[in-house]
This record gives sequence, C-alpha cells and structure tokens, in this order.
Amino acid sequence: MSQYTTGELAKLCGVTVRTVQYYDKRGILIPSALTDGGRRLFSEADAKRMKTICFLRELGLSIDAVGQLLSEPDPGSVISLLLQQQRQVLQSEVRQRQEKLDKLEELEKFVRSAGPFSVESIGDVANIVEGKKKLRKLRRSMILTGIPVTALQWAGILLWYFKGIWWVFALWVLAAIPWGIWVSRRYYNSVAYICPQCHEVFRPTFKEMFWANHTPNTRKLTCTRCGHHGFCVETWGGDGV
Repeated sequence: MSQYTTGELAKLCGVTVRTVQYYDKRGILIPSALTDGGRRLFSEADAKRMKTICFLRELGLSIDAVGQLLSEPDPGSVISLLLQQQRQVLQSEVRQRQEKLDKLEELEKFVRSAGPFSVESIGDVANIVEGKKKLRKLRRSMILTGIPVTALQWAGILLWYFKGIWWVFALWVLAAIPWGIWVSRRYYNSVAYICPQCHEVFRPTFKEMFWANHTPNTRKLTCTRCGHHGFCVETWGGDGV
C-alpha cells in the first residue's frame, strides 16, 4: 500500500504543505504512521480523506463543519443540512455581489453620459441605485392596475363600433378619470429628481412634472435650489425628500 509524506500528499492533492500541516493540527487529517525519525506518513485512505476535505472546503464549508461531518458515524444525516446552510450563505453572497455589480454599472453609465464629473455625482448614483428597485416595483404595480382599465377601454371601443353599445365606453371613461388621477398623484408622491448641477434631490410642483418633457429616467425640470433648468434624473422619493 502506498504511503505519502506530507510533501507528497500536498502535491497529490494540489495544496501546500502548510495546508496539510494545518489540517493535521486541527485533527481532521491524522497520519496513519510515523517514521522512526518522527516524519508523518499518510496512507491511500488518508489521501482520499484529504481529497474529501479539499472538496468540502472548495464548497465553502468551514473547518469546523468539515470536522463535524467527518467525525459523524453517519455523515449522510448531517451533510444535507450543512449543504443547505452553505447554499443559503452562497446565495446571500451572490445577491450582495450582484448589488455591487449593479452599482458599478450604474456609475459607469453615469460617468459616460454625464458632463463635468465630481465627487457629488457619485452620491447621485447611490441615490439612483438605491431607489431603482422601488421605482421598478411602483411602475409594475401601476401597469398591473392599468390592465383592466385598458381592457375595458378596448371592449368599450369595439362594442360601440360593431354593436352600437356605447355605455361600456362611458363606463370606461368614468373609471379611467379617477384611475388616472390616482396613478398620477401616487407617482408624483413617490418620485423625486436629482439636479445635475447642484445635486439637490427635489420634488417639483405637480403641474411642472406632469407637463415636462421626459425620457424613461429623466424629466426637464427647474431645480428648486439652484434654478438650473434641464433634464434631471428620476429617483425614489417616497421615503421623503
């Protein structure tokens, strides 16, 4: 049966000698024999155990968790729980990294599209990114509430045109007016705008916002602080401006 020194086992498993020594010190990889000079020797079974340890560590399991698993007489009873916990940890890390990536991408887009760039501009990006999810949720809810209203509109038009039944369209008008007012006021109370000049987060008057030229993410407004008139970036303002 083959026996390996610490260095040979490290080379076989693709780790450093210090890693093998560390696992030995922690008591999860105990050598099968010692030479007369006190050198550690590892068997084929030890090598398989070492590869198992390396695999579990690659999955992100802690040394304590690996030691607990390897010491279990029935490891199948705990492996699923350990893996489930580790999956949750990794999923949380993925979400956090994705959020960081989103912020980096927003900053890159802002730098490319903006004119003069300053430290305050980074704060603008932070506001935009933080409010993006809330704005997306708001717009989604508005679309969902608008689906039945739109369906009623088309039903009213088609029935009036083909059947001469006008009251369905009249019903749509009665429903559309309060819905339109509610949606407009809700949107106005939920958003704010960032001035590209002084970086103030402000809310214009309802009339100015309603009639302003706009893109999906900006509106041409007058800053309430510095008076700059131009396209301002839309952000979440429902938590207060």
